[in-house]
Amino acid sequence: MRKTREETGGHGGRTDGAAGGGGRARFHAAGPDLSARQRWLVFAALLMSYAVFAVLLNSVGIVILQAIRYFGVAKTTASSLEAFKDLSIAGVSFAFAAFIPRLGYRRALVIAMMAVSLALFAMPVADRFFMAQLLFLVTGASFALVKVTTYAAIGLLSRDGRDHQFRMNLLEGVFMLGVLSAYWLFGFFIGERANDDPGWMHVYYLLGAVTLAGGGLIALLPFPEARSPQEGDGGKSPGGPGFVAMLRLALRPAIAIFVLTVFLYVLIEQGVGTWLPTFNREVLALDPRLSVEMTSIFAASLALGRLGAGVLLRRLAWYPVLVTALVAMAVLILVALPLARALPHDGGIDILGLPVAAFLLPMVGLFMAPIYPAINSALLSSYPPQLHAPMTGLIVVFSALGGTTGSLITGFIFAHLGGIHAFFGILVPIALMVAALRLLRAALARENVRKETPDHGRAGTG
Repeated sequence: MRKTREETGGHGGRTDGAAGGGGRARFHAAGPDLSARQRWLVFAALLMSYAVFAVLLNSVGIVILQAIRYFGVAKTTASSLEAFKDLSIAGVSFAFAAFIPRLGYRRALVIAMMAVSLALFAMPVADRFFMAQLLFLVTGASFALVKVTTYAAIGLLSRDGRDHQFRMNLLEGVFMLGVLSAYWLFGFFIGERANDDPGWMHVYYLLGAVTLAGGGLIALLPFPEARSPQEGDGGKSPGGPGFVAMLRLALRPAIAIFVLTVFLYVLIEQGVGTWLPTFNREVLALDPRLSVEMTSIFAASLALGRLGAGVLLRRLAWYPVLVTALVAMAVLILVALPLARALPHDGGIDILGLPVAAFLLPMVGLFMAPIYPAINSALLSSYPPQLHAPMTGLIVVFSALGGTTGSLITGFIFAHLGGIHAFFGILVPIALMVAALRLLRAALARENVRKETPDHGRAGTG
């Protein structure tokens, strides 16, 4: 019966983390006294804030390209932007996630939105690379607040498990639309500008205004808040720090293997997504605007892949589907990169005459898409709901670490050996993921057997 909860689309492991394995009464029991109209207004504000962060977080590859072109920094230096983004997400999630209910969900969201809007307005004013680093630092830290708060608020807004699942899938769908729009929005402002033209940074005025409006809207709306700080720590003291629970969980074999799998997946995804605009520019010799816009194929492939996988995984077990997807990714890379290597570098390719490699390489997103939500779902649906919060913390932390590592490694190889070798290097974590998935399946099977044994019926409460 867990099968239908186990495999859904979107960054869907997180969806099932909230809905999978728990009773529906868990959602409305803590809900605020809001009308249906007020609930949807609050939810719309959450969608707006999440979409803005989708644009900002996934603009890092574009800004790396512009940092190399406009600021004139080295590739290895430009790749530090990924670290500023991801490590701030990991640090804030690790240290403060457990204390956000005390701060208040509305207050946390408003602080996050206001901080990011200030950084966005400062970016074109400062006009320096250090400001780009600071922007991603602030964006990452703020997104950690927004993510934890949004997930908690959706649980309070939802009437039951199905309503929660619907809202989470809609949230992740809007996130993917934000990811997709980032490439076209930045591509529009980059246009055909010369390398030293600062006009591309005008996009930050627009994003700053939208973020400011979103923060103001959240401040004015009636907002759900947790009734007590005691939710779901399995009976531990209300003041117990969340990172202690996360560390305790990480020692379990199944969760340790899962953490490794998440780390490898995000390493691959960020290695491709972050450096694809630069690959398009330097290896495929596309113009800067087209280099950015063609990367939207990667985001679109991820979105389509997750929608399709949500249907496919209702009928098939997750393990064979994911192994097949990894093999397909490797085949696409092995086909696309030799084609890219054979291209003439005349810089004169137009939209109607793009090389096949420009389409094939970003299509790895189609096969990459189901992996992250499926493994998250497989894990979360194997444990009781009171463990989902610290597990989500682990997912956030190790996703961020994997993203930083993937970007830095790919950038280092790109700078020293070239883009072709950098993308060939992605085959290594793909191979490691195949092995990790096999171990994860076996470990989760053991956990499910323990759960069905009466003597272990209370083992999950930690």
